[in-house]
Amino acid sequence: MADKSNKIEQNIPGAFYVDDQCIACDACVVEAPKIFEMNDDEGYAYVKRQPKNDSDIEDANNALAACPVDAIGNDGSEIS
Repeated sequence: MADKSNKIEQNIPGAFYVDDQCIACDACVVEAPKIFEMNDDEGYAYVKRQPKNDSDIEDANNALAACPVDAIGNDGSEIS
């Protein structure tokens, strides 16, 4: 389970986030390219844009489910 106290600083504030357990597998970017992006220089993914609608939320939740190391979290905040 992702730990919101270990969020990567590059995440855009909001419900979804990536924590420091990310292994840069790219699964989240494949599942939700509007929401997640890779920082190839540092070797991690981050949330570049919070979900704006139900489709975005579904994609972000699919990315959360696909993460092999549970580095994606949803702290339950409102849609941004």
